[in-house]
Amino acid sequence: MMPTPPRSSNQFDLAIAGGGLVGGLVALALAKLRPDLDIALIETEDHFGGNHIWSFFESDVEPEHRWLVDPLISRHWDSYDVHFPKYSRSLSNGYFSIESQNLDKELRQRLPSQALKTGQKAKGVTNGLVTLADGAEIAAQAVLDVRGSGDVSALDIGWQKFCGQMLKLTEPHGLERPVIMDATVEQIDGYRFIYCLPFSDTEIFVEDTYYADTADLDSATSHDRIADYAAEQGWKIEAVLSEEKGQLPVIYGGDFEAFWHANTGVDARAGARAALIQPITSYSLPMAVKTAIMIAEMPDISQQKLDKMLRTLARKHWKNGKFYRMLCAFLFLGADPENRYKTLEHTYTKDEKLLARFYAGKSTRMDQASLLTGKPPIPISRAIPLLLKYR
Repeated sequence: MMPTPPRSSNQFDLAIAGGGLVGGLVALALAKLRPDLDIALIETEDHFGGNHIWSFFESDVEPEHRWLVDPLISRHWDSYDVHFPKYSRSLSNGYFSIESQNLDKELRQRLPSQALKTGQKAKGVTNGLVTLADGAEIAAQAVLDVRGSGDVSALDIGWQKFCGQMLKLTEPHGLERPVIMDATVEQIDGYRFIYCLPFSDTEIFVEDTYYADTADLDSATSHDRIADYAAEQGWKIEAVLSEEKGQLPVIYGGDFEAFWHANTGVDARAGARAALIQPITSYSLPMAVKTAIMIAEMPDISQQKLDKMLRTLARKHWKNGKFYRMLCAFLFLGADPENRYKTLEHTYTKDEKLLARFYAGKSTRMDQASLLTGKPPIPISRAIPLLLKYR
């Protein structure tokens, strides 16, 4: 019997195009559950995960899946606050934050060096092959595409855009828990709120966030508004330790099949490239965890099987998200920009468990009915056409 020839250095079981949150979690899940597989994680930058803080509610991730994210968590809290013009409220759903450097560190500890391909941009993705920007090729039995949102022209979208800064203060800030939304600030460019994560007594991440019609983002203006907010709280800034910004599409309609076909390549896609995101917040972490574990639990990872599984998952997620897309349409189409905050103000009057299911994308029919009861946060003349469209 002839010996099996050695595998070429650019021939892998799975090549992952994109080393952000989704690609990183898939790689970590495979390292744990399928250490026998040779994988390649391909990232344009010189480190994985970019420059981000990712957060999630305790109810977002199934308890049996927490093993994947627990080693990455920087800080957790047992509750959080929201502030609106009419009321403030504390909620007991736990909240967790992950700093992107934790993902990079864990990947470098858990995966062999030959699997980690930084500084290499994946330009083309086809069955069994990733073509890099310099013309080099990485061959694999299967390829996964997680390179951001891609072409979203077939979708109806608004934008969640934000600038955040980690502030070092001269004295303690006094916050015991995160402020997920402080919508008492001036409403500018749509629904605006300030988001605060207290990492220590004197270190706090403050983010200026907008649900806006365009992706235009002026970082300098947001930084000024963060400084103004800090001053209003009586906080004196000693230093800005880090900064981040982003623009996430918030999907409230469109043609899913047209979106899918507009992004050519493989059907094995995840994260924003497959619209596998939380319908309200556009966060990808909850679905990224689910997707990563589904892939790692596959007994046989072939291109055909991976394509089929992820295409089916994406279509199911789109179908199940119809109610949430309607709520986003209420926000972007039903309300005047300066009154968009009323939609979330209305939502946060509801039961805590309902809100936990809401953010986890698991609202029951009773939850949906409850969210639509009470005084409408948008004019009836705009609400009825939207209800009819999404019924």
